[in-house]
Amino acid sequence: MYSKAIKLIIITVQVLILSGCAGRVALLPGEAPPMHTVSEFSDDESVSHTHDPWEGFNKGMYKFNYEADRFFFLPVVNAYETAAPGFVQTGVSNFFANIREVRTLYNSILQAKGKESLVTLGRFLTNSTIGIGGLFDPATSFGWRQQHEDFDRTLETWGVGTGPYLVLPVLGPSTVRNASGLAVDGAVRWAVVSSIDPFGGTGASSEIEMGTTALEAVDLRHREKFGYYESDYSFEYSMVRYILSERRELTTIR
Repeated sequence: MYSKAIKLIIITVQVLILSGCAGRVALLPGEAPPMHTVSEFSDDESVSHTHDPWEGFNKGMYKFNYEADRFFFLPVVNAYETAAPGFVQTGVSNFFANIREVRTLYNSILQAKGKESLVTLGRFLTNSTIGIGGLFDPATSFGWRQQHEDFDRTLETWGVGTGPYLVLPVLGPSTVRNASGLAVDGAVRWAVVSSIDPFGGTGASSEIEMGTTALEAVDLRHREKFGYYESDYSFEYSMVRYILSERRELTTIR
């Protein structure tokens, strides 16, 4: 029972950290909040291009995420950044980015992106070997730029609409389609890890998987520069929703 409970926790956390995209749609690293008028970020859905029928729930979850970030994630991340040298942090980020190449690979195939699939496969094989298990990123120096695909983008390619706006626990601003994509990517990842069972011979498979998952969550938050309520805007919730919808439209045209 203990082992099954541990695996259930691991699966749940992996679904939440997979994509790393839902929690990062608000602001890109180094990106300053846009200077617009209050009316642009009003609750008028025609302005934000995002249907928000669960606004009460979403605002409550946004506040919950702020509290969780403030009292749990940020202290853990600050401790990690203090304890781990810069080159260790870079190696950890490279390692998990290399694992996520698998997600990009199968979603690129599902989207019939042949060239992107080949580049992603080349990156994964190169970084897994020459890059010592992904700790280093020689593929980028070879001119193979990292791609980013997930099942949310695959659903979009197949013509599935975004659905209503949804603020997810921990991950933050999202949509129903994106949340569905996270669930699918999480299930695929779980299936792959379960079939390979990389820690099966250690006698502590569940514990190692739990530690690895926790480290990935810390790394994702470490690389995210967005901070809740750091914009000094009283209408930040609507502003973030607006930025999400605008960025989605921009990235669709690519």
